[in-house]
Amino acid sequence: MDEIEKKLSAAGYYVANIDYPSTQHPITELAEIAVNEGLYRCKTQGASPLHFVTHSLGGILVRQYYNNHSPDNLKRVVMLGPPNQGSEVVDKLKNVPGFELLNGPAGMQLGTHAFDTPKNLGPVNFELGVIAGTRSINLLLSGFLPNTDDGKVSVQGTKVEGMCGFIAMAVNHPFMMKDDEVIGEVSHFLNHGKFHHKKAIVNPVNSDPAVQGFCTKLAAIKASNT
Repeated sequence: MDEIEKKLSAAGYYVANIDYPSTQHPITELAEIAVNEGLYRCKTQGASPLHFVTHSLGGILVRQYYNNHSPDNLKRVVMLGPPNQGSEVVDKLKNVPGFELLNGPAGMQLGTHAFDTPKNLGPVNFELGVIAGTRSINLLLSGFLPNTDDGKVSVQGTKVEGMCGFIAMAVNHPFMMKDDEVIGEVSHFLNHGKFHHKKAIVNPVNSDPAVQGFCTKLAAIKASNT
């Protein structure tokens, strides 16, 4: 996330780039560790309002955290390649020897089944934009994924009920956070609450019945204030 940190800092944001022990704890513990660290750093700098930019598992940690905490002072979140519906890669490989050692207990919780964490978090309760990747550099893992994917997560698997913006871009999972166009879309969403690219879906509730909730309420609140 260093490139995003560099460019958002240059744009005037205070950025807390959190490095957390992703393979050492389950998701519930990681969420408290990582999100609280970010909140603490922002508080010490007087940074307000708060935004999150996450990659992969980071998006699940933010959802897990705000399932148990009020999103006071939280303004916008952008998730890059989040397994919001889980990943079929985990379904296929979690019982393979060495998978848990490499991915930790949190990685084992990222499947697509009803008992897996992504399926139990519910709709988001904050203003969210999701960026999905459509390119893969791992054809083996892509073989486990339905339809278009980024090598770890399918495009459909990144979506979540309540998101306010969505865009699919020609980037792959491990390097999407370094892509200049992706970073530009991140910045635009943080500033404006929507993505800039003409292919972006603004308020996906209008076009996808699977993603409804917070964004509808937000639109109603905005309309009542105009």
